[in-house]
Amino acid sequence: MLQVSRNLQIPDNEIDLQAIRAQGSGGQNVNKVASAIHLRFDIRASSLPDRYKDKLLALSDQRITTDGVVVIKAQQFRTQEMNKENALARLAQLIKSVTVEQKPRKATRPTLGSKRRRLDSKTKRGKTKSLRGKVDPS
Repeated sequence: MLQVSRNLQIPDNEIDLQAIRAQGSGGQNVNKVASAIHLRFDIRASSLPDRYKDKLLALSDQRITTDGVVVIKAQQFRTQEMNKENALARLAQLIKSVTVEQKPRKATRPTLGSKRRRLDSKTKRGKTKSLRGKVDPS
């Protein structure tokens, strides 16, 4: 059971974890030990609420395929257990990012004082620049 938040959990049978060989250099050990983890999570077939599914599918994240499957490859650590924890934490973070409701922005107008300060600074800057002209030799 992956605990995403206090009231949101994902059952283990919805997450597909496979051990694969890690890429890159690392000597003899990397060639014979499958320490990297390949995580697959099907958004559409999951038990997530529909509003979270829609938000996840609407994300422009390269880890989400066009079929709606989250693919995470974890190979940062030397042990399979650490990579498994890392992959699950990254999945939980991705799901948690869509659960946060952003409050709508309320349009406001600048105050009269801020307008005056802006115009005063523009006037002052313009005067400074006008003094940079050529010096009159007469």
